[in-house]
Amino acid sequence: MGNTQVRVRGLAARAGGWSARHRWAAVGIWVLFVVLALGLGSAAGRVDVDEGNQLKGETHTAAKIIDDAGIKQPAGETVLIQSKDGAGTATGSEFRAAVADVVKAVEGTGKVTGVTSPYTTHTISRDGRSALVQFDVRGDAKTAVDRIEPVLNAVAGVQKQHSGLRIEEIGGASMQKQYKDAFGDDFKQAEYSAVPVALGILLIAFGALVAALLPVALAITAIMATMGLMGVVSHLQPMSDTANSVMLLVGMAVGVDYCLFYLRREREERTAGRDPGAALRIAAATSGRAIIVSGVTVCVAMAGMLFTGLPEFEAMGLASLMVVAVAMVGSVTVLPALLSLLGERVEKGRIPFLRRRRKSTSESRFWTAVLRVVLARPLVSVAVAAGVLLAIAAPALGMKTQQLTLDQEFGKSLSIVQTYDRVNDAFPGGSEPAQVVVRAKDINAPDVRQALADFKQRAISSGASRGPVDIRLHDAQNVAVVSVPLVGGSDMDQAVKSLEKLRDEVRPATLGKVAGVQAPITGQVAGNHDFNDQLLGSVVPVFVFVVVFAFLLMLLSFRSLTVAITSIVLNLLSVGAAYGILVAVFQHGWGASLVGAEGVGAIVTWLPLFLFVILFGLSMDYHVFVVSRIREARSRGLETREAIRHGVVTTAGVVTSAAVIMVAVFAIFGTLSMQSMKQMGVGLAAAVLIDATVIRGVLLPAVMALLGERNWYLPKWLHRLPDLTHDESPEPAAARDARDEGERLTV
Repeated sequence: MGNTQVRVRGLAARAGGWSARHRWAAVGIWVLFVVLALGLGSAAGRVDVDEGNQLKGETHTAAKIIDDAGIKQPAGETVLIQSKDGAGTATGSEFRAAVADVVKAVEGTGKVTGVTSPYTTHTISRDGRSALVQFDVRGDAKTAVDRIEPVLNAVAGVQKQHSGLRIEEIGGASMQKQYKDAFGDDFKQAEYSAVPVALGILLIAFGALVAALLPVALAITAIMATMGLMGVVSHLQPMSDTANSVMLLVGMAVGVDYCLFYLRREREERTAGRDPGAALRIAAATSGRAIIVSGVTVCVAMAGMLFTGLPEFEAMGLASLMVVAVAMVGSVTVLPALLSLLGERVEKGRIPFLRRRRKSTSESRFWTAVLRVVLARPLVSVAVAAGVLLAIAAPALGMKTQQLTLDQEFGKSLSIVQTYDRVNDAFPGGSEPAQVVVRAKDINAPDVRQALADFKQRAISSGASRGPVDIRLHDAQNVAVVSVPLVGGSDMDQAVKSLEKLRDEVRPATLGKVAGVQAPITGQVAGNHDFNDQLLGSVVPVFVFVVVFAFLLMLLSFRSLTVAITSIVLNLLSVGAAYGILVAVFQHGWGASLVGAEGVGAIVTWLPLFLFVILFGLSMDYHVFVVSRIREARSRGLETREAIRHGVVTTAGVVTSAAVIMVAVFAIFGTLSMQSMKQMGVGLAAAVLIDATVIRGVLLPAVMALLGERNWYLPKWLHRLPDLTHDESPEPAAARDARDEGERLTV
């Protein structure tokens, strides 16, 4: 082939060219940006999501009434005193002595207030074997966990004195304390493990320490900058610890992936005989462009979370969007500068047993063999692969979502879970009562007091509660808080039915008849129920937004209606398969023990929408990278099937490495003790694995082979669309360096 000239153009190429020519300036600007972002974030501080503003509807209304009234609800705690052998009852002398000792012990800590005896509040179970001592922790409820340890120690001391009884404490602060002690380091360990795992895989992929460190270093600096930006942005959109964990997860995944794509292409071009400058420009124009297209698509997908109306999801979406944008910008700016500075030194730190075989091509032998079969029988390949994925996705049709109860979330790994179960068995709903926040013009008016009494009586007679129903009056604020233990206890389905009975039957017949009275019903069960309803209501708008915008981006990036449609269909199939695996493992318990989990009968409410957004975005990483390479080969004049074969096998190495890193990072979260984290980790890892193998290695090439030239079909009426494609690099090695961006490159 003779010499050919191409104009390397496009945003990624211009950014890479400028950075390579002004490498110290590019590196300096990036370092300055990271330092400034961290500094501004530290100075601004982070504003976290207010739990009271998490939901709309009754839960939000109740929280607003409490806030407007200036009522500070303390952290409530309960001590269960229960006969172990079933023979003793609350009327026995030992039982009464234990109750008295508990009251004295907790009061003696000076950390509590409002201690009540079961003999005055009638919190004694129907069988007489169990009783509850209740009290509040002094000070702010949000920091009660920091003051609860002396109280827990006091209760433990009473237990030692009364070995014939079971004396255990439970409440928001004590549960949080045990949770932090047991699993507080879980997340940190997972986050810290992600870096060495990614580095180890990159060492195997590149065989050189410097080359492996570059993607990890860029990912870490992108995460650091985003952490600072989150502090600044949180004053407009509050953030949270969950959003921070998701940001770290996504940032490590895409940051490493983007650098991996860029670095592998630059090394491939140099191996093919190009001089360093030409190799860098070609990597900028091809992989750099794929990174921008992929990054923008991921950002659009993450932006879908902003349509949920849930502050926690909005925080996760915005944090993820920012880290992807920062990683994308870093990959097409500072990375070319670093590669230009390092030159051949990027190969420093060679690993003796992982010496890379230098070849003129980076084609994968394994995928070459697979592609030979797939392209020979594309119709059979589509039928088999699609059939397998649809079969895997089938269980998703019976998906049940709910907020996991304490025993579902932690199993029996925490002693407090057993206490939770015992309290609910003896006092159904007692550990998580519904709360009716009543506001009136005069809370002591006769009609209001009568309505409160009627509500208390009907709540029990209707079967929604077995009592005791507690009414706390705040006369000065004209507010009353009614605590109603729900029948069902830890059985969420039954508890929700009891809640609906309160809202739809009991309230309208009592408090609803008094003019000017507000009586929203909140509490743990109500909050979970409202969260589920609100989240389900946002599924359609989020789904439509993500799919439509992803379709438009694919259409503009590849100027092919066919590529845009197949991209969406294949991604949906990948997400569907991930859903099916989740339901099979965690809802039905099929093979749950293989991942250290158990079937809990449901998928945590927030996970399906979260997975859809994350997976739809991340799936575009591989898709854009592979299809870009196929289109590049096709533009050089290769026949469609040969272009498909070339595109898939030459990208197989980098896609495999990227997928292994993602699967490994996500799988770390699958090792955490919380079932919701296991579900997230397994769902993400399974989807990425399916996407990088079955979808990109079999279905994509088979479908494109069947479509042939129709892959590049664009109706005439769409030809006026903006052209966001790039000039592809020719096959031969470059012969001349171009100094200015846009200068023709002789090859």
